[in-house]
Amino acid sequence: AVNDVPMDQWTPQEITDHIQYMHDFAARLEKTGEFVDGQALAPEGTWVRYDGEDRPPVTDGPFAETKDLIAGWMVIDVDTRQRALELAAELSAAPGAGGRPIHEWLELRPFLTTPPTVTE
Repeated sequence: AVNDVPMDQWTPQEITDHIQYMHDFAARLEKTGEFVDGQALAPEGTWVRYDGEDRPPVTDGPFAETKDLIAGWMVIDVDTRQRALELAAELSAAPGAGGRPIHEWLELRPFLTTPPTVTE
């Protein structure tokens, strides 16, 4: 991100402005029928994986400090990939520290609509 100031260092007003931007963005997409759902996520999280029969789950792993922070997600229903790119770019402009756009990288990923094919 260009404006790479962690949210825990933002002022209360900067947080309010950011959340209001997100709400306004979602409300606008609700009017066009493009908004499906969105949720903010707590910063705390645990990575977990299977570690074998009769063994407890493994949490975090050897490189927990490299985990990505996923602040939330939004599901949109658009007609074209171009429209999805436009909306994601707009969302990346949400205000952050100093009221400046955060320029955050957002992952754009479609739903899997058909099961993957297996070739032998």
